[in-house]
This record gives sequence, structure tokens and C-alpha cells, in this order.
Amino acid sequence: MKQVWITRAGGPEVLAVREAPDPVPGPGQVRIAVEAAGVNFADVLARQGLYPDAPRLPAVVGYEVAGTVDAVGEGVTDLAAGDPVLALVRFGGYSSSVVVPADAVFRRPEGMTAEEGAALPVNYLTAFQAMVVMGGVRHANEVGGWRMRVLVHSAAGGVGTAAADLGRLYGVELFGTASAGKHAYCRARGYDHAIDYRSADWVAEVAALTGGGGVDLVLDPIGGRHWARSLDVLAPTGRIVLFGVSSVAGKGKLGLVRMALGIPWRRMHPLTLISRNHGVLGVNLGHLWRERERVKEWARKLLAYYARGQLRPHVDRAFPFAQAAEAHAYIEGRQNRGKVVLVP
Repeated sequence: MKQVWITRAGGPEVLAVREAPDPVPGPGQVRIAVEAAGVNFADVLARQGLYPDAPRLPAVVGYEVAGTVDAVGEGVTDLAAGDPVLALVRFGGYSSSVVVPADAVFRRPEGMTAEEGAALPVNYLTAFQAMVVMGGVRHANEVGGWRMRVLVHSAAGGVGTAAADLGRLYGVELFGTASAGKHAYCRARGYDHAIDYRSADWVAEVAALTGGGGVDLVLDPIGGRHWARSLDVLAPTGRIVLFGVSSVAGKGKLGLVRMALGIPWRRMHPLTLISRNHGVLGVNLGHLWRERERVKEWARKLLAYYARGQLRPHVDRAFPFAQAAEAHAYIEGRQNRGKVVLVP
């Protein structure tokens, strides 16, 4: 099989394609011939040596794949060779063949391509966990007729695209920050308000758009001082969900220190949150690897939404393994709209 390795910490040029023996599925496992593997910003941070959960380098990263089952281990009865599937993996996804536990594998709905399949697990599960499971997003008729307001940072990215689909499905008023060149994409995906974070004071703009009322939920993957500004736009009973620290990309270990120093610790103190009726929540899908039964139910719900035409994963570009460096540079430069995938 072919794999894309992070050979050492550094820029995109440290990625290299290598060959390795095909893995053999053990009891309760499934082997997948990978047709597409998702690329996430966490992979970029892992390559830079800034992601604490990443395996020790050199390593193969990647959290999600889609393809076709080509072998099953002992005890697996609900999947068979030839089944089109998507799967969550605990690293190792940048491979043309992967072995994963059967309970982390899902049949692809009819009509879903492998590239779409690789675009769904991490981004859509993260958005679902952040918005619905933990963020409290509900239909207006479930919360007294109030149409909830949700602000999503990096709205044109993978999680931002998933959040748009879920926001439309739940009928929320969607606010998204993105560079001006991505506003048309955001609006096409369902954002009611696209805000240019580069040239405008987005805190002031959210206040103006809400008549000073603020938003009920913020999804913030940026970190540090940015979290303080997200707190500024919360309505009473509002929540902020933290799910990344993208602001440290390219800034080395010193960037991590500066980010940590910028966190508004006092404003996130329990007594402060009590007095302001605010909530601060953290999401890390990778840390739920041992909670697969719980995550499986979320995935089934999302796949049912897809089958009904209510979710539309968007693959911006598919890069061959040999161009993995270009894929990382594309994401690191914030050029993507939606998902980037690798294809063997």
C-alpha cells in the first residue's frame, strides 16, 4: 500500500509518499481499500509539531477515509467485501489501505461518492457535536418560537460548511466570518450574514445585525484572544464552543505560548460564567475514540439526513497522494471552500 508520511516537523515539503505492506484485519476489524482520505487543519498542526494528540513523528496521520471493504476479520457479519463505506480512523488515514474496528465503519448511502464520504465524518460530526449535542441548537418551536442565532468562524471551511447544512436544517439564523472572497460561497451554503473579519470589526457588525442582542452560540476554532471577542457577542444564556487553535499555525512553539497567554481566563472563570449566564464548551472528536457507540448514533443521524438530501458535503479539491504537500499548503493558506481530500 501507499502512505503519506510526515517525515519530521516542518513545512509541507516534509510530507513523503512511501510504500508499506498491506495491513491484515484482525477479529472485529475491517480492511478498506481507500479511495479518498480527508485532510483537516489538525493534520497541518501535527505536521508542524504543534498538535499534542498526534503520534510521535515520523507518522501517518488522517482521521477519516472512504472506499470499499476488501476484507473482514473474524466475527464481522454486517459488512462484506465490496461494500462502499466511510470510516473514522485513529490516525493512519493517509493510506491506500486501512484496517479499522468494524464499529467505526458505515455504509455509504446510495449516490454518495468516496470523496463526499471522506468529507463527512470529521467535519459533520464536529459540527453536530458542537451545535446540537453540546451547543443546544434546537428548532424554534422547541424553544418558545425563538429562532436561534449562531455565529461560525472560518465559515467557508469544512466545519463551517457542515455547520451551514445543520443550521439550515434546524432553522437557525446563521452568521459567518470569512474573507470577502468567500462570502458568495457562504451565502450559497445558507449563511444569512457573511462578515469580513479582515476589514470589518466583526464584533460591532454582529451587534448591529442583532440590535445589540448578540448570538446564542459561537463556534470558534481560532484560539487565544479571539475567544475573548467571541464572548463579547454572546447573548444571555449564550454558549461558545471551542474546537481548535488555528491561530498558532506556522508560529511554532512560541505561538502556542502566546496563544495561551491570550486566553481570557478570568472571563472563563466559573463564577464569571455563573454571573453572566454564559457557557464555555470544548469539543475534540478525536478524544471520543473510545465512545464509538455514542458517536455511531450521531453518524447514523447525519447519514439519514444525507439520504434525505438535507446535507451536502462540498469537496473543494482532491489532491493525489503525490501532491499531499500542495494539499497542506492549500489548507494552511486558507484557500479552501469546504473540504480537501487526498486520493491514492
